[in-house]
Amino acid sequence: MVTARDFADRTDFDNAGRGLVASLTPGIVKNADGRVVWDNDAYAFLNGPCPETANPSLWRQSQLCAKQGLFEVAAGIYQVRGLDLSNMTLVEGETGVIVIDPLISIEVAAAALALYREHRGDRPVTGVIYTHSHGDHFGGVRGVVTGDVPILAPVGFMEHAVEENVYAGGAMGRRAVYMYGAELPKAANGQIGAGLGQTTSTGTISLIPPTIDVTRTGQQETVDGVVIEFQLTPGTEAPAEMNFLFPQRRALCMAENATHNLHNLLTLRGALVRDPRVWARHLTEAIAMFGDRTDVAFASHHWPTWGHDDVVHFLSEQRDLYAYLHDQALRLLNNGYTGPEIAEILELPPALEDAWHARGYYGSVSHNLKAIYQRYMGWFDGNPAHLWQHPPAEAAARYVDCLGGVDAAVAKAREYADKGDLRFAAELLNHAVFAQPDHTDAKETLAGVYDRLGFGAENGTWRNFYLMGALELRRGAVPPSLSLISPDMAVALSVEQVFDSLAIRVDGQRAAAERLVVDWTFTDLGETVRTMLSNGVLVQTTTQVGGQADLTLTLTKSGLLGLLAGQDPPGVERSGDPSALQRLLALLDTPDPGFAIVTP
Repeated sequence: MVTARDFADRTDFDNAGRGLVASLTPGIVKNADGRVVWDNDAYAFLNGPCPETANPSLWRQSQLCAKQGLFEVAAGIYQVRGLDLSNMTLVEGETGVIVIDPLISIEVAAAALALYREHRGDRPVTGVIYTHSHGDHFGGVRGVVTGDVPILAPVGFMEHAVEENVYAGGAMGRRAVYMYGAELPKAANGQIGAGLGQTTSTGTISLIPPTIDVTRTGQQETVDGVVIEFQLTPGTEAPAEMNFLFPQRRALCMAENATHNLHNLLTLRGALVRDPRVWARHLTEAIAMFGDRTDVAFASHHWPTWGHDDVVHFLSEQRDLYAYLHDQALRLLNNGYTGPEIAEILELPPALEDAWHARGYYGSVSHNLKAIYQRYMGWFDGNPAHLWQHPPAEAAARYVDCLGGVDAAVAKAREYADKGDLRFAAELLNHAVFAQPDHTDAKETLAGVYDRLGFGAENGTWRNFYLMGALELRRGAVPPSLSLISPDMAVALSVEQVFDSLAIRVDGQRAAAERLVVDWTFTDLGETVRTMLSNGVLVQTTTQVGGQADLTLTLTKSGLLGLLAGQDPPGVERSGDPSALQRLLALLDTPDPGFAIVTP
């Protein structure tokens, strides 16, 4: 529990405001059609004292994250903060400026660059660096360049950048609505932030492929006269990520590997579980490589840390944070504790517990420990009773029956809520809603419990999940307003990834009896891919197995994308049964972007 005296420490506020050049006024960005895609002014209410509807620690973090404007980090290095979930950093070179991490959307990236140019001159963009493969670090790139400049990224960037958004992108996008509280009002009783930043912009996502891959730690590149020394950190916050030093300016970019909160090992929107052991080791390596040559460390989120000693102290505590969670989780699971049990009993040591930058505003000790258990042990905790459980709606009906019906379950849940046991009240009420989803009293009572859980949460994404759950219980499901699939993202897919994206949409039951073989000859790639549908599975291969093709298509990769979009692109040559493609496409499922979460 954060003590009252901690709030007297104003170091973070001093650092978050240090070097302010100017703010964007008003702090609002619109797209070409006039739709607001970013509104930082909506968080003006954070200037007031913390209300009863918010955790004081999260309120403090949101006040810090809401600081908006152009800030000087070091000589010739500037950051635009508060115009998206992430930061955009600008490093001045001999003839122009290098942009690091151009935010999520084209519109906000253009606004950030315009703010910089207003106060530092109309310098051309002479290079771009993507620190890692998450969308809030590359999506706005066409707002700052159209191409024709070096774009640097860690090796594997393109594969991971598009893979995450395609394979499970629909489910992740839906759950991101909850994670960032996208539909909540910006208010003291609504969305106050997400811990890592305030929220996500909702403009146009773009992607320009890198032109220079960083393939090894120690690699040096010079862009516009600026020397950059890189450290690859795969398997940390992203599968493709890198830190880097500007040795001439003693400034260190830590990407998203060391920010002013405990990060996620498994995001609540969903992702592959990250490796805290590797994460900690890369931080140790960063201290050894760069510590003695660094006077300021900045990241893709939050505010910088200045001073050699403070930088090393900060990085060391961040390292110890991830290493402690990993090692202690392994110690306890090897003593027979399950994920929920480990999450309930394990506490941080005092030095980490008291460090503001180790607080669980975005990740949390609780769900990170469960993620570590999942990484090593999977979903099953070894208890046979949990091996073949009923799905939620079926289990709920049985629990409610045992309690004497939905009305009795709601009444019992109110008793627990009145006693302050909101966690079990939510569990009972969730069973009531899943057993009888049209029971108005059950939904409203559960929404009220979610309100109270959200108001008390120190973690920004937990708060948003609870309050979005309450909103959708009252209003119904809300599909995402930000689309993860853009034309640039589609073009960036390899042919293999395109066919993978089709395979995961095949309705296996409807396709079970269908047999189809289609050959795709790509004139621009010089390769032929065979897709074979059998037993409800779409397989791709570059060898001609499976007999004679039902249909052969000669086309370009853009022609493939056009066909899959329902178009009739020019230049596509067909040989064989022309109906084969339509039969295949007719077997594809269309994902529901607004699927139910808090109701069955």
